[in-house]
Amino acid sequence: MMNERRNKPRGYAYQMVQQIRSADPMHIGVKLGCLCVEKNIPVAQVARDLRVSRLTIYSWFTGKFYPRPEKMAEVQDLLIRYGLK
Repeated sequence: MMNERRNKPRGYAYQMVQQIRSADPMHIGVKLGCLCVEKNIPVAQVARDLRVSRLTIYSWFTGKFYPRPEKMAEVQDLLIRYGLK
């Protein structure tokens, strides 16, 4: 049973979810954050997929920073891959 818990995504902290939901929904990083919360996609996975740090992903999710122009296409592709409609 202990291994099952380790393999399951733990979900997002309430405070993080509130920050994402209160941020500008037109921001591409916030869109990514909303999608990841909805589908319970771990920040670590997103960071690996985009080859950036988890801290960077959190700052995008909350709208504090935008992805650099060279990352924008990768973020858009990831949104599609993760199932944004």
